Amino acid sequence: MRILIACEFSGTVKRAFRKNGHNAWSCDLLPQNGSSEYHFHGNVKQWIYNDWDMMIAFPPCTHLSSSGARWFKEKQEDGRQQSAIDFFMYLANQPIPKIAIENPIGIMSTHYRKPDQIIHPWQFGHGETKSTCLWLKGLPKLKPTNIVKGRVARIHKMPPSKNRGLLRSITYQGIADAMADQWGNN
Repeated sequence: MRILIACEFSGTVKRAFRKNGHNAWSCDLLPQNGSSEYHFHGNVKQWIYNDWDMMIAFPPCTHLSSSGARWFKEKQEDGRQQSAIDFFMYLANQPIPKIAIENPIGIMSTHYRKPDQIIHPWQFGHGETKSTCLWLKGLPKLKPTNIVKGRVARIHKMPPSKNRGLLRSITYQGIADAMADQWGNN
């Protein structure tokens, strides 16, 4: 299957699908973290018109997430929030048969629709909490693969740093593996 992993600089999800034999490519404005093999460096709009069977997208959540609600008024006034909504919807409306869009709890539940599923890392082998919404088209809900004890809010409690946003955006390996195993065989 030809799979585009949009807005992913880490390569975590791409590598999980490639390990399962799929022709998966990541794309991000940032260069690939580590090896740049099978990575488009640039705007996803340059490559979205290829003949993809599936797209898993991780659009930036900075202007969409409820965790930044105290800045929503400012972001609405200067257009940043509308620009983020427009990009999310651009991805959601692509004519690709199978689409998953990931984002935290935020305004897309009212501006678009409620997510099809909310998952947590602790359902996939990582003892942490992080509410992660999935909007799905042509794909089933992910089934938990390894429910573990421990519900630490490590991501929420991460100290400020210049790389904090990037570190918070990396997909947990257990979730990436579940996507590849369950959606790659769908």
